[in-house]
Amino acid sequence: MLFHTWAFVAFFLIVYAGFRLLRGTRAEMPWLLGASYLFYGAWNPLYLVLILYTTSVDYYAVTRMARSRRRGMWLAFSVVNSLLVLGFFKYRHFAAENINLLLDWAGVPLAVPVVNELLPWLTADINSSLAAMGLHYTVPGLGDLPVGISFFTFQSMSYTIDFYRGHCDREPSFIRYATFVSFFPQLVAGPIERSTNLLRQLGQVQPITRTDVADGLSLFLVGLFKKVALADYLAQYVDKVYAVPGNWHAPALVLATFAFSWQIYFDFSGYTDMARGLGRMMGFRLMLNFNNPYLADSLGDFWRRWHISLSTWFRDYVYIPMGGSRRSTWAIYRNMVLTMVISGLWHGAEWGFVIWGLLHAAGRAATRKLEQTSLYRDRVPRPLKQALVFAFVTFAWIFFRARSWSKAWTIIERIFTSGWGDPQFPILAMAMILAIWAYQHAYESRWGRGILELAAVRVAAAIAMAVYLATFIAPGAAQAFIYFQF
Repeated sequence: MLFHTWAFVAFFLIVYAGFRLLRGTRAEMPWLLGASYLFYGAWNPLYLVLILYTTSVDYYAVTRMARSRRRGMWLAFSVVNSLLVLGFFKYRHFAAENINLLLDWAGVPLAVPVVNELLPWLTADINSSLAAMGLHYTVPGLGDLPVGISFFTFQSMSYTIDFYRGHCDREPSFIRYATFVSFFPQLVAGPIERSTNLLRQLGQVQPITRTDVADGLSLFLVGLFKKVALADYLAQYVDKVYAVPGNWHAPALVLATFAFSWQIYFDFSGYTDMARGLGRMMGFRLMLNFNNPYLADSLGDFWRRWHISLSTWFRDYVYIPMGGSRRSTWAIYRNMVLTMVISGLWHGAEWGFVIWGLLHAAGRAATRKLEQTSLYRDRVPRPLKQALVFAFVTFAWIFFRARSWSKAWTIIERIFTSGWGDPQFPILAMAMILAIWAYQHAYESRWGRGILELAAVRVAAAIAMAVYLATFIAPGAAQAFIYFQF
């Protein structure tokens, strides 16, 4: 159930009306939980078994942790269980494929089998029962990557780790905790919330003001515009070029990579804006996940602006526990590289994501000391620093988008060796990108933010976006968000 469909609009209006009616009563959390499970089950009803299992195990682990002296054992039980579930659904094919390649290379006559589906008998029994009742619906198998599994797994893990560290209290209500793990606005693509933010808010009853509703609608509209008018429009060009990169010359490949940088930003930040807007209308403030990342003037600054909920998750639960920046210089770089590689692997079970993580790790390691010097901070013009960072990030996106080393290398090779040809890049797309970039620069300037936050300017922008969507966007052409696959 995509946010930018009429089915979701109808779903949300019903859920919202019930939520406002039940706000502050004992039925509020069951209503939200039921809505969240209905939302998630719309993709595949069997996904509910998975999210309920993850929720129950982590809730039980924290309950036992609160009553036991062997807290570390229960934390390990929770974390290992979460990683095994994530590993099975996300990495089993990748692991088996690479292990078999190694075995073949070593001449070992063995092959690691792959479990293609979990509980196949359950799917078969359900579908048989539905057919016997004359219902024309087939439940998909529980074998493909469940949508949003990386997000809700990390969100649930953060609760157990934070409780172990004493950063949060044990949540006495299972229903409230289950709602925290499955809260539908941010369930399938973040932001990855913490118990200290969202779970705490679920335990409070704050009045929903007109400002909350207005700001929520505004955020949702901005996110919808980013996704439908910008990301999906750019995707048409990117997909065409990256499908057969060998057929295109350097200008088209450069522009397609440039366009993908903005496509993935508009797509992912658009989802986050829509999620935050939905939450805000319900009185909940979800964390900021993007802060104009393409205005970053260093790679460290970029990762403080891009996918903030994931970056801070890896910082708090991977980088710092390994020693962070408190160890020797070698250990600091080791921790930095490992964290970025794990971050790349989190995005997907393909070597392209690992290479993308390695590139950012190498970039961070190479520039960390430079970024701390007064020469870089004070002498190098900020626009030049921003251009260099954007160029590096865009280059790394090649491996992220191409997925495979061979396709990425074809693109890079042709960028530097192929001749000039008509890139066939839509002028409207370039104009919109430049307009957004100029808007972001103005927003971060001393004078621009005050002007752009004027009520008249915001209303005019909202009307312009609404008119554009109503005039130029064809109905029934909703495309899934890129980060659903992670």
